[in-house]
Amino acid sequence: MKHFLYFIATALILVSCGPQERVSKSVFDEVNNAMEAKKLSDAQIIQEAMVWGDSISLEAQQQLMANLHKAVGEGGFTEALEFCNVNAVPIIEELSRKHGVSIRRTSSRARNQDNLPTDDELPILEAYEYNVENGIENGPNIQRIEDGDILLYTKAIVIPSEFCLSCHGDPTNDISEAVLNKIDSLYSEDLAKGFEVGNLRGIWSIKIPKKAVVNRL
Repeated sequence: MKHFLYFIATALILVSCGPQERVSKSVFDEVNNAMEAKKLSDAQIIQEAMVWGDSISLEAQQQLMANLHKAVGEGGFTEALEFCNVNAVPIIEELSRKHGVSIRRTSSRARNQDNLPTDDELPILEAYEYNVENGIENGPNIQRIEDGDILLYTKAIVIPSEFCLSCHGDPTNDISEAVLNKIDSLYSEDLAKGFEVGNLRGIWSIKIPKKAVVNRL
């Protein structure tokens, strides 16, 4: 049995600090002074981080999908693969700068190997996968990392429609030979085929500075 499963619940999770959590003094002073001035509770901060993470992940998803549909319309799915290879990362980086956070998409079945999970992300991703395997609903999640200075927001990415299967579906039935050849030429270590509609594709992973959340309240 996996020991980390308690991290994920089926709804919003408000995670309390563990007794061993340490926060750097400068951030501790800054955040707590702001909390005192605004009379904020820790639960309010977590809730605001959840709302903000929901908004950022939705914005990122919409931007990527809008640009992807445009690329498909202009040059087909081979053109869309080229677009993703060149432009997906800059789009995410620009959104990260806009919001002052760090945004990633990660998956254990990544197409781009740079998107494989980090040590912080892996147990959370595996818990999402366990929930899917056992029919448990996956809700957004907040965890504290980096001595409590950072709130790590995660949310499931699910294959939404057959549109996505043209690049991520069954290589025999869903993906054309031209697209398969393009995938092989761009991503020699691709793991992102064989999905079906409704499958867990991966997770959004957004590192949100706690002090930035406090400043929003």
